[in-house]
Amino acid sequence: MLTAPVASVAMARAVPTPHAVAAADVKALAAATDTFLKKYVSPEGNVNYRAVKSSPAQLNTLVQQVQTMAVQSLTPAEKKAFYLNAYNVLVIGAVLESYPLTSVMKLPGFFDKKQLTVAGEKMTLNELETNKLRKPYNDPRVHFALVCAAKGCPQLSREAYTPAKVEAQLTAQAQRVLRNPKFIRVEESTKKVQLSEIFKWYDADFKATGKSTVAYINQFRGRQLIPAGFTTDYYTYDWTLNDSGR
Repeated sequence: MLTAPVASVAMARAVPTPHAVAAADVKALAAATDTFLKKYVSPEGNVNYRAVKSSPAQLNTLVQQVQTMAVQSLTPAEKKAFYLNAYNVLVIGAVLESYPLTSVMKLPGFFDKKQLTVAGEKMTLNELETNKLRKPYNDPRVHFALVCAAKGCPQLSREAYTPAKVEAQLTAQAQRVLRNPKFIRVEESTKKVQLSEIFKWYDADFKATGKSTVAYINQFRGRQLIPAGFTTDYYTYDWTLNDSGR
């Protein structure tokens, strides 16, 4: 009976699977994104666009990794982490194309017309958000992780999302955002809470959890619960660029 040479068997076993290669690439992107965010994002979540524009190599490499990533064999957690990082990287890249800039709203079609390449597919930022994150995962926490380059957005995390920790990271980010008095504005004197318009625009996403908006928010607020009798309203979204370098 013929048997394969030992060396040949060892070589065959050493060949990584497509999933192993793709998973390693996702981890590498997360690590590189984490380094980038810690370098250019302030503790308040603002981006030093001026500094990035003066030395764009690091961002350009991230954008290229996002464009060429192979996602077909990835697990749901790996895809979730990848697309969260991809969105935040691509937003910064798109801002830099027109920087200096005071607001992305001065760029018609920034979210719904501009075509970007994500893992070999052409899509807009809105399509990335909806088709790769909102619909597949039905997880409203993503709204606190995706940052659209505006002061009114949730603050951008200085930590990239990783497949191993993405669920814990999303919970921590929701807690950070929903306990921020600038984002959830509780007025004890008037018994009113002013909410970000994110809760109006994506009302269906939050209602799909089976909770009221206030009940959804309260699960992330620890002891800072919004009293049941408080009324809710929305403050105007601030589209000023989240720029720390001005």
